[in-house]
Amino acid sequence: MKRVLVCLLALAAATYAEEWKKIFDGSSLNGWKHVGPGEMKLENGELVTSGGMGLLYYEPQKFGNTTVRVVFKTTGQRDNSGVYIRMPEKPHDAWYGVHNGYEVQIDAAGDDWHCTGAIYSLSKAEKRTQKAANEWNTMDIVLAGGVTKVYLNGQLINDFDQRNPVPERKIWYEPVRGPRAEVGYIGLQNHDGNSHVTFKEVSVKQ
Repeated sequence: MKRVLVCLLALAAATYAEEWKKIFDGSSLNGWKHVGPGEMKLENGELVTSGGMGLLYYEPQKFGNTTVRVVFKTTGQRDNSGVYIRMPEKPHDAWYGVHNGYEVQIDAAGDDWHCTGAIYSLSKAEKRTQKAANEWNTMDIVLAGGVTKVYLNGQLINDFDQRNPVPERKIWYEPVRGPRAEVGYIGLQNHDGNSHVTFKEVSVKQ
């Protein structure tokens, strides 16, 4: 029985490895490119946001009908970052992802439209499932045609169909309204000098 259990666990691990492809594994930033101020620092196998508003994106390919997994932690309630999806072209400045793609927010202190798991100002998070500061969170972002689903620590917290109505745009820094590409580039945001969000894994499953 013990041998059977060991074999099953080994098979499960092998299946997981085949399904998920790590595009950031802690060893390097190969394939990633940064635009805008600030930077993403590689420290002890992890990415740490630093400095002003910038965007680190994965340059080799676009993703559609894909699950994007991001494992992150914050140092406090007001740490701010995000995961960019559906960017149709390679971004040329830090705001490109906001206005041409979608930003899946990371910010425990925001309201329902601007908190972790919200699609920034377009689709609110239905639950607050972010863990306490300095604890790792797993966010799975499912891209299926024009539908985006966000799972945080195993719970579905956002189910957004871009064909549905969204709130009116009120402030210049909120995203320009309109549909986004079904296949696009993905990236991570470094928001400001006071926010310190750490990422230890970015993986995709197509």
